[in-house]
Amino acid sequence: MSDFRKLLQALADAEVEFILVGGVAATVHGAARLTQDVDVVYARNDTNLKRLEEALSALSPYPRGAPAGLPFHWDSRTISAGLNFILTTKAGDIDLLGEIIGGGTYEALVDHTVGIVLFGDRYKVLSLAKLIEVKRAAGRPKDFEAIAELMVLLDNASDKDQ
Repeated sequence: MSDFRKLLQALADAEVEFILVGGVAATVHGAARLTQDVDVVYARNDTNLKRLEEALSALSPYPRGAPAGLPFHWDSRTISAGLNFILTTKAGDIDLLGEIIGGGTYEALVDHTVGIVLFGDRYKVLSLAKLIEVKRAAGRPKDFEAIAELMVLLDNASDKDQ
């Protein structure tokens, strides 16, 4: 089980620019579905890549599902050479996404976020409407299952706004 607090705190402490997406974002919006990892879209500028390196280095990130012992060096050069990293760490699983289907990059998504406070820190989380849009675009069975609940949450939020 992932320690969401520890993972998010590591990113916050290093001042990483990121947006919460996926299951944690759905939970923040009120979804009951449980998730096992943290999914974030991160800014890919040089400063942020160095911050990501710093944030996760102490947590020993390693490609999730890869055989033990493969040569993997976590640094800003590795991050720059890749895009999406599906990792396991000492604090649990985290998916670092340079871009997502139906949403694009951090820069394309940042205007579709809301601010939330978790564990005493403020984070950007994908808006409920945009979360539904990207889950629909991803087209995975588990996303379609989640969309029904997210649509109810969106409808309830819209009713409250009126």
